[in-house]
Amino acid sequence: MIQRLIESLCRAFGWLMVACLGLMVLMVFGNVVLRYGFNTGITISEELSRWLFVWMTFLGAVVGVHRRAHLGTDMVVARLPRAGQKLCFIVAHVLMLAMCALMLDGAWKQTVINAGSTSAAMQVPVAWLYASGVVFAALAALVLLNDLWRLLTGQLDPAELIGVTESEDHAAPGGQK
Repeated sequence: MIQRLIESLCRAFGWLMVACLGLMVLMVFGNVVLRYGFNTGITISEELSRWLFVWMTFLGAVVGVHRRAHLGTDMVVARLPRAGQKLCFIVAHVLMLAMCALMLDGAWKQTVINAGSTSAAMQVPVAWLYASGVVFAALAALVLLNDLWRLLTGQLDPAELIGVTESEDHAAPGGQK
């Protein structure tokens, strides 16, 4: 059930990231045209684009954690026996959970500190910008805990123990290396 929730969230985040990117392109392009063609501009364009970029990055990072799409190397782990791979999987996930906890703590503190201040152009609480870190840390921790649960209950495919997925651009036909 939690796996389906995570899959649904990642799909929704994918569409949200597309919307953010499209809106950013429209605002920046529109602002350039307005500045050079009509000597005017959209006041909130630069700030809103920056905020959308931050949110898009953090939402994309959650999707990346779920799909194991972040940079990594499997040179050592792939050569270990299954028990060693499981141990490395557990250690890596515990370390990532610790980083999520630090990120959650820091982002939450920044969100609270900036709750009373507003952005220069949009006049919205700056806390909304820092909340992206809170959302990332909480959701990434959920994904990592789900992966650990799946390992401990025997639901994790042994191929998932190696945390690196090969790029589709470099993959050989038929998935062979």
